[in-house]
Amino acid sequence: MEGTELKDIFERSPVIASVYEENFKAALESPCEVLFDLKAGIMTVSQRIQAAHRAGKKIFVHIDLASGIGKDRAGIEFLAKAGADGIISTRGQLIRQARDLGLYTVQRFFALDSHGVNSIHEMLESAAPDMIELMPGVIGKIIKSFAREGVSVIAGGLIETKGEVTEALTCGAVAVSTGTKELWYL
Repeated sequence: MEGTELKDIFERSPVIASVYEENFKAALESPCEVLFDLKAGIMTVSQRIQAAHRAGKKIFVHIDLASGIGKDRAGIEFLAKAGADGIISTRGQLIRQARDLGLYTVQRFFALDSHGVNSIHEMLESAAPDMIELMPGVIGKIIKSFAREGVSVIAGGLIETKGEVTEALTCGAVAVSTGTKELWYL
């Protein structure tokens, strides 16, 4: 699979079905064209890859979360031979090895604070994944969830603008912590 093919897929179908065992069948029946298998197992991964392909879908295996599949070159080779379209990993060395074997790669990062974001930039240079997945994708939703439960929420990390302060407070945060000096005077 080439990068342009995946880009075309995402233009048609921008939602990826992230699946565990219990919702794999529903994902196959969905209009999503790409699946992220977040809990592959050595005993079932080949059948799941074949089922995804029969349904006309691309499938990426999260190798870090896979059970019974080595988190090493042999594990990546196993997935490549099984027909996986790509892998997902937080580990740069696995991303590099998968690319060497012709698999498409998604490196997952957790953007928790500005130091973490800076390290993402550094890791991108050495691993060179095809795509990255940044998490969390919906911090406002998380703030709302805890605020509804009566927990006082302080939003922190990556807050750099007045709009981001306002959004966090609007979602239910009681306060915002930030290292951006200009925001200390709001």
